[in-house]
Amino acid sequence: MTTSFPRRFTARTQAALAVERLAAEASRRLGRGSGEMIGGKLALRVSPEMLAEVGSHRPSACVSGTNGKTTTTRLLARALGTLGPVTSNSGGANMAPGVLAALSRPPFDAAAALEVDEMWLPKVARQITPRVVLLLNISRDQLDRSNETRRIAAMWRELGGELPETTVVANVDDPLVAWAAAGWRRQVWVSAGQNWTADAMVCPQCAKLLYRNESGWWSECGLARPEPIVAVTGPRELLWYGRTIPARIDLPGRVNLGNAAMAAAAAREFGVEVEASLGAMTGLGDVQGRYQEVVLGEPGRRGRLLLAKNPAGWVEMMELLADAPPRPVVIDFNSQTADGRDPSWIWDVPLERLRGRQVLVTGERKEDMSVRLAYAEVAHSLHPSAEAAALAANEKVVDVVANYTAFRDLLVRCSR
Repeated sequence: MTTSFPRRFTARTQAALAVERLAAEASRRLGRGSGEMIGGKLALRVSPEMLAEVGSHRPSACVSGTNGKTTTTRLLARALGTLGPVTSNSGGANMAPGVLAALSRPPFDAAAALEVDEMWLPKVARQITPRVVLLLNISRDQLDRSNETRRIAAMWRELGGELPETTVVANVDDPLVAWAAAGWRRQVWVSAGQNWTADAMVCPQCAKLLYRNESGWWSECGLARPEPIVAVTGPRELLWYGRTIPARIDLPGRVNLGNAAMAAAAAREFGVEVEASLGAMTGLGDVQGRYQEVVLGEPGRRGRLLLAKNPAGWVEMMELLADAPPRPVVIDFNSQTADGRDPSWIWDVPLERLRGRQVLVTGERKEDMSVRLAYAEVAHSLHPSAEAAALAANEKVVDVVANYTAFRDLLVRCSR
């Protein structure tokens, strides 16, 4: 393999980049996955500080939050692609090794749209010094790893003080995000929406209960929802720097229009006009299998794949389900390491909204989900797999709502 690297890279980093490529290629050839994580991990062992070398000499944006990172990163990459080459890890490998794997691909001066895990954002951003950081939302996710939401907000707020040249694009509808972003020197405030508010009931500044109404939120201490300069104002409409513009993308739901608004606001900091950004985002119908329709079990049986990995994600999926034809719903539920081993968060999901639909349950923790549905008074049945559930459904097309590993495994089976 012949590889040339910029002269500014140290010999150690050049060796690490070669190791990354060899390891990633071997992983792909052996069918062990994309190779992003193993390649990045080995490279960082060879050159622990190389992330700064490969990332700090290019215009970059980091996208972080509990939900919507992958979709927003993909939309941002499309927008930045109107200016030239873009590197991105929009496949979902969002810890330092995955970010490094994306930045290890030439051209080494290309813009970068990087998805970054919310706990890893400070470590990554301190090294690559991004031009823009997008903060989407904060909610409980993996209860055994990142359950303390205010801690994450405090980490983000502290990070802003260390990156004086970085602009933060922040969702004003999430009080935790707004408080975190207030610690940065320059903010672009976006109203992207927040359907799930249970993780932001108290003020992150004074710990007193927040007040809410249709126009926003505020606290007795003075912390309040900032006035947005960009906002989703309708199902196909944005407020954009003082004017109202039409906005339509092919991904479904208001939540994805909010993701697009965040991405367009970030792209503006790179010099991309909003019309060009939104135009580049059209034609994207699925993201890593999300919203894709696949054959389930046998020809003629199909499922639309939806990802819901925490209460906030489930609320967003409920909105999508309500806007679509009332198909049967297959719930595929695991609790592996990547999902979080503690599945108790399902008791906060408003599954009562599924009453009246045919609901079919599968996955490694289908019994836990069954108990929750029984208390929600939702009639349901249990099945050994999503494919078996689809075959038992009353209609030929179903909606499949799966958490992370269940979604991943189902997508692999369907791709075969």
